[in-house]
Amino acid sequence: MSAIFGHSSSAAAAPAAAAPTAQSAPAPTSAAPSAPTTASATPVDVTAIMDGLAAKSSEKLDWRKSIVDLMKLINLDSSLAARKELAQELSYGGDMNDSASMNIWLHKQVMAKLAENGGKVPDELRV
Repeated sequence: MSAIFGHSSSAAAAPAAAAPTAQSAPAPTSAAPSAPTTASATPVDVTAIMDGLAAKSSEKLDWRKSIVDLMKLINLDSSLAARKELAQELSYGGDMNDSASMNIWLHKQVMAKLAENGGKVPDELRV
């Protein structure tokens, strides 16, 4: 489940440096360019992406209010067991048998985590 919040980037491989010869000193090594950090990266418009996915879906999914629909929209297991696992990962302190309360809390946490990790999320979805 933590894949929801992780950063993934595919950087092109840097060209290989010429191998040092026996007579020359080794060339200084340089670190490969790192992926942009959240602070300097352009925020990802979560609303636009999710609305685009919802428009293509054969189901009517209300990702703005439902954690189940949000998870379905991004092709994650939305079963109760998967949501309980996510709740544990996010340190849910409530009763996991009260799925309605847990689902509301999960949705807010997911939106907040997306915002923390560079997503542009409307304030009303993070509260």
